[in-house]
Amino acid sequence: MKQRLLWKLLAINLPIIGIVIAVLWLAIDVLAADYFTDLMERYKISPSETHQMFLDAIHRYFIQATIVAIAIAALLSVILTRKVLRPLSEIGEVTRRLAAGDYSARTTTESADEVGDLASAFNQMADSLEHLEGLRRTMVADFAHELRTPLTNIRGYLEALADGVVTPSNETYDILQDEIMRLVRLVEDLNQLTSADAARAYLRREKVDLRDFVERALALNRHEFDARSINVSVTFEPDAEQVEGDPDKLLQVIRNLIQNAWQYTPERGAFRIAASRTQAAVRIDFINTGAGITAADAQLVFERFHRIEKSRSRETGGAGIGLSIVKQLVEAHGGSVGVAPEGDEVRFWITLPA
Repeated sequence: MKQRLLWKLLAINLPIIGIVIAVLWLAIDVLAADYFTDLMERYKISPSETHQMFLDAIHRYFIQATIVAIAIAALLSVILTRKVLRPLSEIGEVTRRLAAGDYSARTTTESADEVGDLASAFNQMADSLEHLEGLRRTMVADFAHELRTPLTNIRGYLEALADGVVTPSNETYDILQDEIMRLVRLVEDLNQLTSADAARAYLRREKVDLRDFVERALALNRHEFDARSINVSVTFEPDAEQVEGDPDKLLQVIRNLIQNAWQYTPERGAFRIAASRTQAAVRIDFINTGAGITAADAQLVFERFHRIEKSRSRETGGAGIGLSIVKQLVEAHGGSVGVAPEGDEVRFWITLPA
């Protein structure tokens, strides 16, 4: 049979009540009775019969008083304990609703005690679960959208080739190859994101030259910057060039941020990288000119599949995974990331423990 917490709490009081009754009973039998006997002897009254009558009367009244006291105590305990347990029952009901998929369920308990703290923590957990569920649904929808376009194009061309509507040619094969590579890049991005999620479990830490990584990443994207006539500058303070971290993962962080910069920097714009050192960390700023982002976008830009410009295609705007990978990898190193719109510029920054 299920044991209710109410009865457990009430049972806690029973030993205390029993001890109090036993102590009072002994006190009456020993102390009060002896005192009564002394009085009888002082006034030369035979105490034998009167003494027993006194004890019987005291015991009788004591038992009656005990029964009434226990009844009142039990009634008050039930009322007060139910009041204390009501928020816990509400939390249990909300938990069942969350388990059933209702992520909007919240408890309304606002007491200023441990139960109130529990309810507040529970609501925070429910907020996080609702947020994560929203991200999951968005990610699934965006992932399906990312897959739909290239698959639809490939299917259309294959059906056209099979029906003889389109004649086989190098141009057609190049189009199909491009669509397949889009799928490959998307799968690779998702694989990198999964690796970033697991980065906390394993990091191959060693001395890393950040300036060398920046120069290598810029060299890989030099053609894109030159094609748009984007002015690139790099500034490193002498003591901000080296940190301890996983070389492969930190190189990926820098590559993703630089790739994000050339994708969103307009023609003849400017992009600069500046690194500085504080007492506890190295900070690298990636600043590019552009239309900027809103405060709402700044809160979501590191979320998976989030794009500032929803209309951008995958070729120009990416899948919205790169910055999420940056956040996961930097935080795995114990650092932090951020973005700040500054007029006609956008500043992305990362900090890494020095």
